[in-house]
This record gives sequence, C-alpha cells and structure tokens, in this order.
Amino acid sequence: MGKRVALVLAGCGVFDGSEIHEASAALVHLSRGGAEVKIFAPNIEQRDVVNHLKGSPTEEKRNVLVESARLARGNIQDLAELKASDFDALIFPGGFGVAKNLCSWAVDGKNCTVNEHVSSTLQTFHSAKKPIGLCCISPVLAAKVFPGCEVTVGQDKNIDGRFPDAETASAIAELGCKHICKNVNESHVDKANKIVTTCAFMCKAPLHEIFDGIGTMVQEVLKLA
Repeated sequence: MGKRVALVLAGCGVFDGSEIHEASAALVHLSRGGAEVKIFAPNIEQRDVVNHLKGSPTEEKRNVLVESARLARGNIQDLAELKASDFDALIFPGGFGVAKNLCSWAVDGKNCTVNEHVSSTLQTFHSAKKPIGLCCISPVLAAKVFPGCEVTVGQDKNIDGRFPDAETASAIAELGCKHICKNVNESHVDKANKIVTTCAFMCKAPLHEIFDGIGTMVQEVLKLA
C-alpha cells in the first residue's frame, strides 16, 4: 500500500499562486514513490492577480481553490475538508501564492499571519507526528507555526547571485528557528519535528537541479511516513 499524501496548493502561477514546476515535480516524485495523492487548496480569494507576461498586478479577482484546480486537473478539495487521519504525510509546493494567500509573509515578513485552515492543518499533522514537506518559500509556514524548528530556504548569503532572497534565512532565525544552509539539489530533515524542506526556486538554478532537490524532499517525507 502506497503512502497517502495530501498536497496543498496556493493558486496557479509563480507570482500569485503555486509555482507550477514545483507542484508538478512533487507530483511526479510522489507518483514514482508509489504514493496515493489528494490535492487541496483553501477556498479563499487571492491576495492579488498578476499578469505573468507583464509581471504586474491586474484588477482581476480570482479564487485560490478554483485556480489551484487548474494544476490538479480538476481533482481537488477545499482545504477545510482535509482530515489528517486520512493521510500519512503533508506537502506544500512553493510560489508567491504561499506568501500571499496561505499567509501574509509577502507583506508582513516574520510578523505575518497564517491562514487558519493552513495553520490548523500543519498543527494537526505535526501533533500526529506525521511528516511535513515544504519547498521554496513554504518553509516559512513551518517557521511561523512551529517555533524552534529547523528548515532551509537555501543559503543565508547571496552566493554568486544565485540566492537573491537569502535574507529570508535571517527572518526565519528571528522567529526562533534554525536555518540550515543547503544546496538546491539537497533537502534538510528536522528529525525531531518530521519537517523536510528544500529551497527549489529560492535558488537560481537549472530546472533539473530544482527537480532533483524536490525529489530528495519527497523521498525523505515518504521515508518518515
């Protein structure tokens, strides 16, 4: 029997939703690992809608669950319906939608608030000692909800211009968590909290290296499940 994994999306598209390549990579690696996956997203309005061609906000209004359904090929449920007892593990791809829709990190940084259903889902899995995997910016969710945990968003310095958001590591440390520096093709396992993180597109790297890094995260999550 394959592990049962819940994957939570934040919309569709890197600038206002889930990062599509990260979501796809996680789903491919989960499939390869024999996991049974169900996809969820909160039924809320997006913080903003970005024209991905121009890179600028529009006046449109979109719903996170409806937009996430694009990535889920329509097979998706409201996050409010997720029951941790039905699953062995939980995974969050990244994308600015995590920092805009699942929490307010994009606006408030370390002082952000986390969506109530996202927070309760994280806490329920954690309390049940079930592993949680997060990539790209989504480790900030764990840093906010679980003070003292260990996560990675890559490096804490902008080495060779490859880690332009390295200051995120400092903000994580200010929340009382430990940031672990890792390369893009690696992940970090916080064994005490069963939290597995990888930096993905927080690093400017070839797509296959990001894909491989997400693969290590998925593998570690499935090992812990």
